[in-house]
Amino acid sequence: MSTIPASAVASLRARTGVSILECKKALDEANGDEESAIEILRKHGAAQAVKKAARDQSEGLVFCATEPGKIAFVQLKCETDFVARNADFQALGKELADLALHKGVDAVKGVQEKITAAVQQLGENISLGDMAVVEGSTLGYYVHTNGKIAVAIALNGGSPEIAKDVSMHAAAMSPAYVSPEEVPAETIMKEKEIWTEQLAKEGKPAQIMEKIMIGKEKKFREENALIKQAFVKNPEQTIEQYLGGATIEQYVRIAV
Repeated sequence: MSTIPASAVASLRARTGVSILECKKALDEANGDEESAIEILRKHGAAQAVKKAARDQSEGLVFCATEPGKIAFVQLKCETDFVARNADFQALGKELADLALHKGVDAVKGVQEKITAAVQQLGENISLGDMAVVEGSTLGYYVHTNGKIAVAIALNGGSPEIAKDVSMHAAAMSPAYVSPEEVPAETIMKEKEIWTEQLAKEGKPAQIMEKIMIGKEKKFREENALIKQAFVKNPEQTIEQYLGGATIEQYVRIAV
C-alpha cells in the first residue's frame, strides 16, 4: 500500500499539471522523490510543461463568454503571437471562458490537464492569466479587435449601451480605479516622494510646496479614476457626466 502523502502528490501536480493519478504513479515508482518522479513523467511524455515553465509568456489572448446578466473573461498566456493565433489555442481559450461563465473561475483552475495538453501539442509554455466573472442587471463589455484587451462594466442604472461605451473608453484609457477615493494611500505616498524631489530640484519655496502637493495629488487621483476621465467620444464631458446619474458597480479590465 502506497505511503506517498497527498501533499507530495499535490506538489508534483502543481509543478507538472499532470493528473493526480499519474503523479501518484510516478511518485510510487520514484519512491517519493519528486525530481525523479518528474523525470519518469518526462519519459512518458507527460511532463513536458516542466521544461517550459520558466519561459516568459508575453503573448496571449483574453477570451469572453456571455449570457444575460453575466460576463466571463479568461486570459490565456503563451510565448508567441504565432501560438496565440493557433486555432487549437483559441478553441481552448473559448472553452475555458465558457467554463468560467457557467461554473466559476475556480472550475477553470481545476482543469490544468487541458493546459498541459496544449503545452505538449503546441510546444510553448501556456498558462492561465487573469480571470473574472461580472454579474449585474445592466452590463456592457468590449473586447478589442486584437483580443488582447477586454473590459466589462456593471452599472446601477443607465443602459447596456452606456456600459459598453464606458467599457470601450476604459479599454483605451486604462484607468486603474473607478473613483479618486479608491487610489491607495501607499500609491499616493510613493508619488509624493517623487514630487517632493522634483519640486526641490526646481527650487520651489517650502511655503508653497504643500499647496502644490495638494494640487498634484488631486490631479493624480482624477487621472487614474475612470469616472473623472474625459470621455474619449466626447472630451467635453467626463465619464461621470456621461453616466447621467448611473453608478459603476463593477469594473474589470484585463489586458495581455
